[in-house]
Amino acid sequence: MPTFTRSAIISSFMKLLDQRPLNKITVKDIVEDCGINRNSFYYYFQDLPALAEAVIKDETDRVLKGVSNISSLEDCLSSAVDLAVNNKNAVLHLYRSPSRELYEQHLNSITQYAVTEYINAVSKDMNIKAEDKEIIIKYFKCLLMGFILDWMNAGMKYDIKSTMTRVCELFGGSMQTALERGADSDK
Repeated sequence: MPTFTRSAIISSFMKLLDQRPLNKITVKDIVEDCGINRNSFYYYFQDLPALAEAVIKDETDRVLKGVSNISSLEDCLSSAVDLAVNNKNAVLHLYRSPSRELYEQHLNSITQYAVTEYINAVSKDMNIKAEDKEIIIKYFKCLLMGFILDWMNAGMKYDIKSTMTRVCELFGGSMQTALERGADSDK
């Protein structure tokens, strides 16, 4: 039963966050929406920022669990933006709130993990210096983060998946070239 109450609080919070900015949501709104008392809310969360942090962390953990078997750079993108695409208003409200830095940190973790998993998979048979591999990972992680942040700053108004598909078409092979150069530099 306790996880049910916690889940109800999170569901109500996400529902309300989809409708309005974080600074327009109160604990009273949440408890009324999910039909619990304030003490139940405070049993699970210290305050609204703690709830926002828990939601971001839970979703980050969920996304990271689904990041196995990445077969392309586009898969990296999908793993990083699916949550945002599926919860557009709520994510924008979080992104435009004082919790923005926290959201960006978790988004950075997702992109770092996704790109690292992909690069490790495609370079498993290559002898690349660890420093070169880290540079390549950082480069592509920053590229992905840059596109996602630009998209969010633009109000998530364009189709980021089709944009990133086109980026992958235009720059296809650049990661492989970097990995090959990293492997060649070890000789």
